[in-house]
Amino acid sequence: MSKKYFGTDGIRGKVGEHPITPDFVMRLGYAAGKVLTSVNNNLAKGAHPAVLIGKDTRISGYMLEAALEAGLSAAGVDVLLTGPMPTPAVAYLTRALRAQAGIVISASHNPFYDNGIKFFSSEGAKLPDDIEHAIEAELEKPMQVMESAKLGKARRIDDAAGRYIEFCKSTFPNDLDLRGLKIVLDCAHGATYHVAPNVFHELGAEIVCIGNKPDGLNINEQVGSTHPQALQKAVLEYQADLGIAFDGDGDRVMMVDAQGNLLDGDQLLYIIAIGLHAVGGLNGGIAGTLMTNLALEHAFDKHQIPFARAKVGDRYVLELLNENNWKLGGENSGHILTLDKHTSGDAIIAALQVLHVLKQSGKTLTQMNAELVLYPQVLINVTTKTKLNLEIPQIQNAVKKAENELNGAGRVLLRASGTEPKIRVMVEGQDNFLVQKLAEEIAEVVRAAAS
Repeated sequence: MSKKYFGTDGIRGKVGEHPITPDFVMRLGYAAGKVLTSVNNNLAKGAHPAVLIGKDTRISGYMLEAALEAGLSAAGVDVLLTGPMPTPAVAYLTRALRAQAGIVISASHNPFYDNGIKFFSSEGAKLPDDIEHAIEAELEKPMQVMESAKLGKARRIDDAAGRYIEFCKSTFPNDLDLRGLKIVLDCAHGATYHVAPNVFHELGAEIVCIGNKPDGLNINEQVGSTHPQALQKAVLEYQADLGIAFDGDGDRVMMVDAQGNLLDGDQLLYIIAIGLHAVGGLNGGIAGTLMTNLALEHAFDKHQIPFARAKVGDRYVLELLNENNWKLGGENSGHILTLDKHTSGDAIIAALQVLHVLKQSGKTLTQMNAELVLYPQVLINVTTKTKLNLEIPQIQNAVKKAENELNGAGRVLLRASGTEPKIRVMVEGQDNFLVQKLAEEIAEVVRAAAS
């Protein structure tokens, strides 16, 4: 059963256009309040359920926060407000404060004019499909405001940032510190701007910050994990040992070594995995996605580390990890899950795990980066006007032709975007020229079929 509003990562869209409007978000708050509290009915008699709300630094966050607060209050739910806070911080604080649910107002790495609503359960996990279906069903019903005596109240959690900073630091070994490291942090003018610098500074690193002056309109603007050029330039300019870039809501991470080379999520996942494997701490395999570079799979095979692929999306990586009882997985986009540390993908904690390996091994990020050489991977997005059947003969013939030319030394992947009217054509292999040629050939066939 398909969902009307919820995508792979909550509800997202352009501010002012349905569904990211104040009236819809108020009704969403009401519907979520009714559903989420009905499945958490272990409250003392007469006690109000509580829902935690955090947000990133977009200017629209104020408006949507107020709308959610009104809807939740109308449903008889108390509201705990954290202000700007990374998405994984909300997952943690929801558990720590024993709230019945957590909500994040964010569109992650998107520009400021987009926004979205993400939900966490009381355990700090993403909502299962049946709960999202139930919220959508409740949205179709009229709002029935609780009588005045039963309305919810709202209060600010003044120490939210401090609580989360200490939690992040607790995932780094007590007998290690970051003294002697000069690190550039790029906070994407987003939700980590007032948290991440404190975490790394308090662990002993010398910190240089960029992207740490949000004004409501500049989130992800030419900074952060989706625009790493600013970090690469800053690492070289300040002669730093390494750089760390987050996205707008703090659940994606990229890193840059001292020479200005960018490390994506696949490379960071490799460093964490190999570090754990070296000390017998891996306890299982690694979960990647359909987009994970083939070189990473081959590297894990060489070390006899089990590896499996999930659909694209961190929620699917999480599902695969839980199915196999594994603890480590991620995407090349920089979503990395370390389930022995946190229930949610967390960019700050993932970066700390990379730094743990560097300290433990005595190697630099440059040295670790040299161990894994990624295969060339070309991704072409083909815009379509309507839904396109990828099984039609001309597309399948183009794919088979490309696979034959790769001769077992590469992969071809076609998939429809979950958020845009686009077909993503990906080809990877060991020959850069061949990969580029094959990707362009398949994209042209898809383009012709879509016209």
